[in-house]
Amino acid sequence: MNISAKILVVEDEVIVAKDIENRLQRFGYSACETVSTGEEAIAKVSEHKPDLVLIDIRLRGLMDGIAVAQVLHHNFDLPIVYLTANTDECILNRALATKPFGYIIKPFREQELKITIELALDKYLVEQTLKQNKYWLRSALKNISNGVIASDTEGKITFMNPIAETLTGWNQQDARGKPATEVVKIIHAEPLISEHPIQQALQKGITVGISERSRLIDKNGMEIPIDDCIDPIKDDRGNIIGTMFVFQDISERQQVEAMHQKQIEQEQMLVQMEKMHELKDDFLSTVSHELRTPIANMKMAIQMLKTSPNNERRQRYLEILQAECNREAELITELLDLQRLETASYPDLVQEAVDLQKWLPQIMEPFLIRAQNNQQLLEIQLAANLSQILTDRASLERAIAELANNACKYTPSGGTIVVSVQPHCSSCTSHQLPITRTIFTVRNQAEIPTAELPKIFEKFYRIHNSDRWKQAGTGLGLALVKKLVEHLQGTLQVESKEGWTTFTIELPDRTISSE
Repeated sequence: MNISAKILVVEDEVIVAKDIENRLQRFGYSACETVSTGEEAIAKVSEHKPDLVLIDIRLRGLMDGIAVAQVLHHNFDLPIVYLTANTDECILNRALATKPFGYIIKPFREQELKITIELALDKYLVEQTLKQNKYWLRSALKNISNGVIASDTEGKITFMNPIAETLTGWNQQDARGKPATEVVKIIHAEPLISEHPIQQALQKGITVGISERSRLIDKNGMEIPIDDCIDPIKDDRGNIIGTMFVFQDISERQQVEAMHQKQIEQEQMLVQMEKMHELKDDFLSTVSHELRTPIANMKMAIQMLKTSPNNERRQRYLEILQAECNREAELITELLDLQRLETASYPDLVQEAVDLQKWLPQIMEPFLIRAQNNQQLLEIQLAANLSQILTDRASLERAIAELANNACKYTPSGGTIVVSVQPHCSSCTSHQLPITRTIFTVRNQAEIPTAELPKIFEKFYRIHNSDRWKQAGTGLGLALVKKLVEHLQGTLQVESKEGWTTFTIELPDRTISSE
């Protein structure tokens, strides 16, 4: 145990802070200070230079404990141990990003606190030792395997190692005494940088990094990708006495990285292909099931027709047979239409003038009768300023009819269905013409669960236990509507809240003036 270790406590609850301070004294540590805000913590770290910081996540002031830890980790490289009652996963992930040396959940046992502090201090000591060894090793490796060029305070070459001679095309004897800018010609990745990095290091006294996208131009004009840095050389008093340029040829590394990136892209493509095959297999399996179900029902109805002596029962089986035949035909038709739409082989748009004031009531007639039979209220709302539009009548009718069919299917008895059409003119500037779109909405009193909304346009997806009138469909209706609207170059949106579900179709401006 590091008895002489100084520990800063950052805790905004006075009683808890005092308790921690007393426990630290019993452990043999020194609580150099106890503060309650992040701003105080940063100031006290600069003043006392503690060996470890115990910090609560929730603090008074503008900064929470995690924000403080980020500053301390970046500026002071101190070990941080969190003390908190917060177990939220999001908070935990933020805390882990600061690389803490411990995370203690309140309330905690005294022994738990003691062991965590000891482990954090030991771990920090080991890490610091490893860092120092790493720095020594890195320096030695650079001087052996990398190019090294030294310059004096005037920026003139004083030393080049053999690697540097090979990469620049200059030998040390010829280069010595020449301006480094003449020997070390660099094309920067950032074209706005004009100052030579050796000059920057001399004038500013800072380490200047060389981007991996930079190029060294050798004596023969050949470009070599390089990276690394230029360090100012300082004496004991901090005076700059020259620079040390350490660099390496990264041509081979870039080639390996390019090959690795290509391999990753190929693997991703393979994964996508495998996923597509899986989706295809799932789709074929689902289609097979959906096609077989009506056929199985038809076989059963035919079998029962053969054996049933009762005319009433025969009529019932004939009705089942007719319904399943219609279902099978509808399923095949929608599958084929979906396939054509997805492969862009659907018939081209046939533009014709549609008088919306007359057109919508006509296609809603069968749904008005159906709504009355279901004791539903179906309202048709048409804006008074509607103009004729140019569109593909068949595709639009099919999309609106499918949405109306769904509304009737899922609206309870006594519920309301509203089908409306209105023009929408967006705002514009003095230099732009107004943009007009025609908006169709189908609203009904039934709510779709939020978790189900993203899935309703998937093929064969059905919401469980929502078909109030037991009018089974193909499961392809909404998927077909989505593709039809895209075919019409429009947009389709859905929202469901407060007991209502609203489908909105917006078609681009192809109106015909009534004048």
